[in-house]
Amino acid sequence: MARIAWFFDVPDESTLPDRIQSLFAKARDRLGFLPNVFANYSVRPERFSAWFAHYQQLHEPTENLDAAAREMIAVVVSAYNRCTYCIVSHGHALRVALGGDLAAEVTADQIATNWRHADLDDRRRAICDYAERLTATPHLMTEADLEGLAAAGLDDNEVWDVVEIASMYNFTNRMALATGQQPNVEYHYRDRGPTDKD
Repeated sequence: MARIAWFFDVPDESTLPDRIQSLFAKARDRLGFLPNVFANYSVRPERFSAWFAHYQQLHEPTENLDAAAREMIAVVVSAYNRCTYCIVSHGHALRVALGGDLAAEVTADQIATNWRHADLDDRRRAICDYAERLTATPHLMTEADLEGLAAAGLDDNEVWDVVEIASMYNFTNRMALATGQQPNVEYHYRDRGPTDKD
């Protein structure tokens, strides 16, 4: 098996608590593979379980903050932090959430490279701007930044979600970068169009 991270030995899956093994099985059924973040984070099963529960709650779509917008925040934060694992894995999830066609592929790649070059509506631009500023200059954030999200059409719960998603990915990026976590190769090619469409 290819090395998926540095230093820490990934535990044998059969030694993990039943609920973690069940979660791994569900991921394989849904994706066709086990995300390396799962294997890497299983070094601390209790913490992995808590992190994953939090992750699931944050990715529940709402009226003005759909699945694509939530993945977009993950990609913007990860791109700023240059987190290879999260750019690749959430870039894949963003392509899927945007519809999986060529336009979605182009938009997701633009967001991963420089969101300002993507054809985004004003609400999504405001979300990207907030996520990047919280990542780059957290000490400069003010109440006006939150008011800007509300002005873009997000309700109070959605504003909170933007804050929490951007904050969580800053944490997740640092864990991935600190441990040298590598993205699964499947993320690079899954849900991309045929190679003959150029």
